[in-house]
Amino acid sequence: MTTSSIPRDEMHKMIRVDQAGEFGATRIYAGQLAVMGNRGPHAQEILHMAEQEAGHRARFDALMAQRGVRPTALQPFWSVAGYALGAATALIGPEAAMACTAAVEEEIDRHYSEQLDRLQETGADPELAEMIHEFREDERQHRDAALAAGAERAPAYPLLSGVIRLGCRAAIKLAERI
Repeated sequence: MTTSSIPRDEMHKMIRVDQAGEFGATRIYAGQLAVMGNRGPHAQEILHMAEQEAGHRARFDALMAQRGVRPTALQPFWSVAGYALGAATALIGPEAAMACTAAVEEEIDRHYSEQLDRLQETGADPELAEMIHEFREDERQHRDAALAAGAERAPAYPLLSGVIRLGCRAAIKLAERI
């Protein structure tokens, strides 16, 4: 059970947006793997990341059910958009797929860090804080692996990364509200 000095609706927003983000990540990796196959460059790394994201999503799904948090109404859109983003970046090439991962994970790291700061400053919801801390570390590893795999060598990397990061920030704000 939670002992929270954060309003219930704010806690629900946190959980909703985090579940939506993990769902979106699984769709991005599904799109990348659909294009690259399981033998393409970085396919095994992507498969490993996808499995971790699926585990994160499953834990958020369970938390949502336990606490009565409604999912975002935009989930069908995130499904299509995430898959399309993954497939499109993989079509550009392996480095672009890694650039997508690096950009998304950079934004998720920032987002999770902000949430963790809020939870820790209030002493609210240690269970959620622990999950976010654990998942943030995984996301940081994904970002670092993507950078090591050549993300910054993607065509027009600064532009590609910037557009994806902007899209992630917009998705976070939308999922919090809708």
